[in-house]
Amino acid sequence: MRLTKLEHAALVVEDSGHKLYIDPGSYTTPITESSGAVAVVITHEHPDHWTPEHLSRIVEANPGVRIFGPAGVAAAAGDFPVETVAAGDEVEVGPFRLRFFGGTHAVIHPSIPIIDNVGVLVNDSLYFAGDSFTVPDVEVDVLAVHANAPWMKISEAMDYVVAIAPKRAFPTHEMLLSRAGKSTANLRLKWATEQGGGEYLPLEPGDAIDF
Repeated sequence: MRLTKLEHAALVVEDSGHKLYIDPGSYTTPITESSGAVAVVITHEHPDHWTPEHLSRIVEANPGVRIFGPAGVAAAAGDFPVETVAAGDEVEVGPFRLRFFGGTHAVIHPSIPIIDNVGVLVNDSLYFAGDSFTVPDVEVDVLAVHANAPWMKISEAMDYVVAIAPKRAFPTHEMLLSRAGKSTANLRLKWATEQGGGEYLPLEPGDAIDF
C-alpha cells in the first residue's frame, strides 16, 4: 500500500489500483484525479475535513464510491449517500479493511458544542484519529498525528504519540502553521515518536510512503 499526504488533514491510500481518501477538506487542493476511488472516510463534519466540492468530484469520477462518517457527517452531507459508522464498527471495501474508534471531537471550548468524530484504522496499519486523541487498543504501524489544532497544545500531541508508540509517525493538520511552527512541531513529535523506538517522517504535501 502507498500513503500520500495531501494538504492539511487529507490523505489518500492506494492499493492494487484502488484508492481510499480520508478527510479531503477546505484547506486541501482540489482533487481532480481520483479515478479508482472505492471509499472516502470523513472523520467529522468540520469543513477543513470535508467539502461538498471534494465529494462531488470524487463521486462524479467514481459513481460507486462508498462514503463513511459518523452521524454528524451523514446529517451535514445529506446530499451524499454517507454510510454512518461509529466506534467499534468494521467495514471492508475493495482491498481496505476499516476499523473505527472514538466517538466525539476533542473539546475546543465549553462554548462550542461537541460533535461526532471517529478515528479510522486502515488495514490494521495506518491510524488517524480525526480531531481527537483517541488511543486505539491495537499496535499502530503508521500514525498520522496532529501538529496543530485549536483544541490542542503540542505537549498533548507528544503524550498521545508516546501512548501509542507507533513504528512510524508523520504530521497532519498543520495548514495553519508557519514554516517555523511546522519545524517546531516536527522537532517535538520526532522526540515523542523516538521514545517508543519509532521513526518520525516529516512528510510534506505530496510526499508518499509505502507500508
